[in-house]
Amino acid sequence: MTKYLFCLLLSVAMLFSSCISTRDLVYLQNKNETNVETTISAVVSKPYRLQTSDVLSITIKANDPKLVEIFSTTSQAEAGKSESALYFNGFTVDDHGNIRMPILGELNVIGYTLDEIRQRIEKQLLAEYFKKEANIFVTVKLAGFRYTINGEIGSTGTKTLFQENVNIMEAIANAGDITLTGNRKEVTIIRKTPTGSEMHDIDLTDRNVVHSPYFYLQPNDYIYVKPLKQKTWGTGKTGIESLGTILTLISLATTAFLLLKR
Repeated sequence: MTKYLFCLLLSVAMLFSSCISTRDLVYLQNKNETNVETTISAVVSKPYRLQTSDVLSITIKANDPKLVEIFSTTSQAEAGKSESALYFNGFTVDDHGNIRMPILGELNVIGYTLDEIRQRIEKQLLAEYFKKEANIFVTVKLAGFRYTINGEIGSTGTKTLFQENVNIMEAIANAGDITLTGNRKEVTIIRKTPTGSEMHDIDLTDRNVVHSPYFYLQPNDYIYVKPLKQKTWGTGKTGIESLGTILTLISLATTAFLLLKR
């Protein structure tokens, strides 16, 4: 009787220790245990500075459309058809930090912000090709916000979103959400900088993560979602799965014991 009681207690202990707690699954929890509403303030992030392999979408408008056409690689209608069209018709930053534009030639853009590049192009156009009365209007954007996500996520790989700012929650949702066995408390972000790569872990179960400088992503960020220990144990993600595993082990042990006893 004592042996059966011991096995029962052991099974219950394994059941509770192997299942994944709700606290490990819920995003943006109030861990201070207070009822005070939390205001999500905007995180002031530094403007993104271009890196190699970035793809730019540059459009130029003016009073004389025919003159503007010579500075474009394709028409705006063609450029907006698909992501692949933006890649092939956009301006890619090469290994030397340059882009090549029709007529204007090579421009060094590495380390510059999008707004700084826009101002440089406008200044050169006004100085060499247009008069002030031409009312030129230059738009410089990234050809999609690219990031890579891997690990315990619904859909891994390199993703592209067509918006200016992307936060970590949007990036994860776009990739199919973190799986049940993903560790939401230690999501690693690897970010390229002019001085090298930075690596930082953030806790997505804590609502204070919105104040982190890593809450808003930068283009070309790499996100890695680590697995929970429960995945390594293989006992099951839920209480039902864990109970099934434990009962199977007990059944196998009982069968082996009876066979050996014969």
